[in-house]
Amino acid sequence: MTTRALLLLVVYFGALLALVKPLGAYMARVYDEEPTWLGRLLGPVERGLYRLFGVDPKREMNWRQYAVAVIAFSAAGFVFLYVLQRLQALLPFNPDGMPAVPSLVAFNTAVSFVTNTNWQAYGGETTMSYLSQAAGLATQNFVSAAAGMAVLVALIRGIRGRSLQTIGNFWVDLTRTTLYILLPLAAVLALALVSQGVVQTMHGAAAAAPVAADSAQHLAVGPVASQIAIKQLGTNGGGWYNANSAVPFENPTPVSNFLECLAILLIPAALTYTYGKMVGDRRQGWAILAAMLVLLVPPLVVATVSEQHQGPAVASVTGVAPGPNLEGKEVRYGVPESALWATVTTAASNGSVNSMHDSYTPIGGAVPIWMMMLGEVSFGGTGSGLYGLLAFVLVAVFVSGLMVGRTPEYLGKKIGAYEMKMASIAVLVTGALILIGTAVAVAGPGRAGAFNPGPHGFSEILYGFDSGANNNGSAFTGLGAAQPFYAIAIGLVMWFGRFFVIVPVLAIAGSLAGKQKTPPSAGTLATHTPLFVVVLVGTVLLVGALNFLPALALGPIVEQLTPFVR
Repeated sequence: MTTRALLLLVVYFGALLALVKPLGAYMARVYDEEPTWLGRLLGPVERGLYRLFGVDPKREMNWRQYAVAVIAFSAAGFVFLYVLQRLQALLPFNPDGMPAVPSLVAFNTAVSFVTNTNWQAYGGETTMSYLSQAAGLATQNFVSAAAGMAVLVALIRGIRGRSLQTIGNFWVDLTRTTLYILLPLAAVLALALVSQGVVQTMHGAAAAAPVAADSAQHLAVGPVASQIAIKQLGTNGGGWYNANSAVPFENPTPVSNFLECLAILLIPAALTYTYGKMVGDRRQGWAILAAMLVLLVPPLVVATVSEQHQGPAVASVTGVAPGPNLEGKEVRYGVPESALWATVTTAASNGSVNSMHDSYTPIGGAVPIWMMMLGEVSFGGTGSGLYGLLAFVLVAVFVSGLMVGRTPEYLGKKIGAYEMKMASIAVLVTGALILIGTAVAVAGPGRAGAFNPGPHGFSEILYGFDSGANNNGSAFTGLGAAQPFYAIAIGLVMWFGRFFVIVPVLAIAGSLAGKQKTPPSAGTLATHTPLFVVVLVGTVLLVGALNFLPALALGPIVEQLTPFVR
């Protein structure tokens, strides 16, 4: 670790942790419908939306109704976004004359943005009209993130409830999340990005006259800053440009780079404090935040150190000078900022990039793969990361209770067979989707899409399904993701990876909401202590290792070792 890299990590995590409490407390007030400083301004807008769509904010839902509302809303968003892409050539706000998006790409993209994945099998600046980007993709960046946060709040209500049959109203949670949290934060960040030079215009492509060419070069622009702000804050990822935040128009300065990277973890980190405040024990939130940091920081150090050296294949060539691995990285930022972004974006379900992960060293590239394989629970997506980690919490509590011969309980709620079945589904479904998808792909139909042979090609395929199942959206760029097989297969994996976790989580919320709270006793497992943090981290690592170590051995591990085999 260089001094510069250490300083970057201190400043980054210092800024992040300083914002956890104020933002987390504010979000708790929003979800508990307490007065906030934005209430007087946005309250009439909120009530107007309820009247417009016929929503009764006082009517609460049981977990089945809540789940149906989440899935129905997402399905409607999928249809709207698919049709918008297919008809964009006929619609306004298309100054560069983009044609209709091909059907399979439109299908894959619609699933991707509805599921908060933002996997992009296309070049945004050469495929999507301004209307498709702003009214379609950016809108889904807001509401898909809000849907994940709404599911988390429903689970929190279930944990803290006392003999209730309801867990809130999805439409209210969705509206309040968007109005009071995502929109204000995105507006502030968008203005900050514009001040740094991120483009924001409705004019068509700009023309530039290169010195050594006779014809003008067309530079794609558009309302970029507004989309970048919410894609980062909502852990959506993706981007206006194909090369994402490696493009100067999208990420021009060290300040914009820092702000965009900080925004990735801002809401997931603050939600841990929101959780502690809403359940009435802030220590619970701090313990979960500590577990997330323990899961994140060591892989971040590994990635940073690994990228300070050339990969084994390059290092084994005689005459190559030692130095950092700068292939695929913006020299404006170099190794520390690139490794930080790569690790953070895959720890959250963000997927945006400021360097090309396919060009990392085998071990450096294994870190993003591993962070997703943990289930993206450190820190995970907006809402989805924390409710995913809470499923692991229930598993850790249940196993710990069995080890000491006590009935497992969490925050006064008994954890029974039903909760464990649902938690097991939520924890294991993404792993099954990754391994099955990768196995099918390498068995035949997907091998042609990997542009590299051997273990690196396997890593490209594994990364693709890992990213899709965990709703991340980043990729090793050596995978032909626009091919029919991957467009369909990863589209299905994204859909099931989102909703096969949401439904069990809501089922847990409904079950816990209906249970009486029992007072703590001498045998109650304390879930706010350093010991429980160790147990929780161990549970997450054990599940990840048992599921994925063989797959990692076939990809990045063997690639790292191959040049040394004689």
